[in-house]
Amino acid sequence: MSALVRLLSSGACAAGLALLLTGPAPAQETPYIDLQRGALLIHGNFCGPGNRGPGHPPIDALDLACMHHDACTPPPGRLAHCACNDRLNLEASAVVRDPATPRDVRGTAQFIADGAMLLPCED
Repeated sequence: MSALVRLLSSGACAAGLALLLTGPAPAQETPYIDLQRGALLIHGNFCGPGNRGPGHPPIDALDLACMHHDACTPPPGRLAHCACNDRLNLEASAVVRDPATPRDVRGTAQFIADGAMLLPCED
């Protein structure tokens, strides 16, 4: 099965495409897409399905929240625990409330916080 087919059938595709439509974060010129890794990122190195891989640290608090979610998420084929999505919602919401965070990043953080509550999960 090709990487694109795996990405499309992973259940993360709808979320990834929705994230892609929000536009790139200022730290990157365009959304980062790596079909071999199954990565479709809209912000930093961790926000969106997949990630850039080892050696790429989070670029800010929102990216750190996404990294925490990635670390909490089980392998493909299994649902994340609802606590993982709840934590992403809480951490991304904190970025939204931080007046020192650029407005466009706060907008992306709000989208991610809202989206975290729509992700399928199990208790």
